[in-house]
Amino acid sequence: MKQRILLAAIFLSFALNAQIKLPRLISDGMVLQRDTKVKIWGWASAKEKIELDFNHKTYKTTSAENGKWQIELPSQKAGGPYEMTLKASNTIILKNILFGDVWVCSGQSNMELPMDRLKDKYKDVIAKSENANIRQFLVPDQYYFASEKEDFTSGEWIQANPISVLQFSGVAYFFALEIYEKYKIPIGLINSALGGSPAESWISEESVKKFPYYYTEFSKYKDGTLEKQIDENDRKVSNDWYKLANTTDEGLKNNWKNADLDDANWKTMNVPGYWADNELGNINGVVWFRKEFTLPTVKENTAKLILGRIVDADSVFVNNHFVGTTSYQYPPRIYSFDASILKEGKNEISVRVINNSGKGGFVLDKPYELVLGNDTLDLKGLWKYQLGAKMLPLPSPTFVRWKPVGLYNAMIAPLKNYSIKGVLWYQGESSTKKPSEYFALMETLIANWRTQWQQPKLPFILVQLTNFMEPKSEPVESNWAELRQQQLNVLRIPNTGMAVTIDLGEWNDIHPLNKYDVGKRLSLQARKLVYREKNLIASGPVFKAMRQKENKLILSFMDTGSGLMAKENGILKGFAIAGNDGKFVWANAVIEGDKVIVWSDVMINPSKVRYAWADNPLEANMYNKEDLPASPFEADLDGRK
Repeated sequence: MKQRILLAAIFLSFALNAQIKLPRLISDGMVLQRDTKVKIWGWASAKEKIELDFNHKTYKTTSAENGKWQIELPSQKAGGPYEMTLKASNTIILKNILFGDVWVCSGQSNMELPMDRLKDKYKDVIAKSENANIRQFLVPDQYYFASEKEDFTSGEWIQANPISVLQFSGVAYFFALEIYEKYKIPIGLINSALGGSPAESWISEESVKKFPYYYTEFSKYKDGTLEKQIDENDRKVSNDWYKLANTTDEGLKNNWKNADLDDANWKTMNVPGYWADNELGNINGVVWFRKEFTLPTVKENTAKLILGRIVDADSVFVNNHFVGTTSYQYPPRIYSFDASILKEGKNEISVRVINNSGKGGFVLDKPYELVLGNDTLDLKGLWKYQLGAKMLPLPSPTFVRWKPVGLYNAMIAPLKNYSIKGVLWYQGESSTKKPSEYFALMETLIANWRTQWQQPKLPFILVQLTNFMEPKSEPVESNWAELRQQQLNVLRIPNTGMAVTIDLGEWNDIHPLNKYDVGKRLSLQARKLVYREKNLIASGPVFKAMRQKENKLILSFMDTGSGLMAKENGILKGFAIAGNDGKFVWANAVIEGDKVIVWSDVMINPSKVRYAWADNPLEANMYNKEDLPASPFEADLDGRK
């Protein structure tokens, strides 16, 4: 009896193992690349015969000894939906398949940032987003060092509608919307991006060998031992820190969220602002804030509390009712709640803020208000505050997920068999610590990806870093500006393009909300570079050459379109010049035809020029008449830049 049970189990196991299995990408709703051969692949038992029925034709193959198999379909025109049937010991029917253009959308958080974070800014766009021809596959955020992964642990193709579009990358969605509206072809977006990731984490093991430091760093993690030790230690340090903060927080012990709390002895500070700039000083831990406000009769069913951004984490209560929480500093604080918890007369907001390092508080130049229907109550001004728990700074985690090669292995390598149209790349903020190496990293990454997809001319379109941080009144050195120059240099690589966004940022937010114009400018680049639209102005002015005439520098530009112009008051700004000593001063600048003349009355022999060279060059205002901004740049007379 036992023998028969054992044999039955063996045969059952063999039958299950023999079934064909498909990668996550090859699934219902997928968008396959038009006008090129495409691969359908998967796994089965060794030497298993597999049939694929598609579009009234049958394709056959036999799996290899290791169970892998692959079928190549001939080129197809844009269109659909289609069905595809795969047969072996089991049958799989794939439905709702489209042929169109597939774009890999990669980089860090500004590419990853979903439409959900933009829903208040783009309400009308989201409401009208129903479109079965725009689809996204969201690659799970994972890293792996031991080898290249062959599949993802999760992921599915979803088509755009007012609910699902909230999961789409904002930049990628607006790009897809522009391309679809222009050409009416299905667009598939593969969203493979991770916040905070540097360029080297997206390069393969073999390619990263060109950078000994990064290869050595990667090698430490390859067997998984160090990774596990670091993750366990980081988790323990973080858990212990927050446990101590919670157990010592006087606000939790004494219910400081209570609307009836006597806070007469609490100190006051202006919100928005940082407590390090006030009497409390530069400490970390838990600080509670309270604000009393008065309302007439409340007639609305729902209310919305907007609290800008808070560093780092917050929990918010209105009249002793919990209304929302956010665990890290970057997302906008927008909390909708049942307006029945509000009352006529006096009301109370309590905010528990946890700051684990740096300056804690409320980010400046953001909205702080209560919205009830068409009425808005401004909440800026004096708030009461009290220290709940003073803590030592939480040590920064190691961020193993950003180490070299890890993201390539887990988030790019499984895509290699999937034919694509091109790559959209928005990354660089995390690489500003070492900007001088960025061109070499990107040159390697682009070559690496082109080899992986076996497309030597794979289009690669990047987003140049936007303006960010406080502006400076004098010319200064800037790692952000240096990295923008490195990104500009990437255009030397054939079949690349770049969307300039120097006018789309927010000084106080590394994640600016204007993702529509980023997507639109990427689409202009694609229309010119990939879709070969003639006579299209896809870029703002790009520096080309420079010569000296007496004490002036004469600059010429590409992509001037219908002509150069200075926005705002018509006076060209943002230029600085230097002599051989490298000390830059602000320069006068005027447009003469398709050239710009720059000079300074305090400099006799200028040899270097910079434009928009700052973290946040607010006064840079050179555009072409198509309203596209000039790229920041640096150049000198001997041709270096």
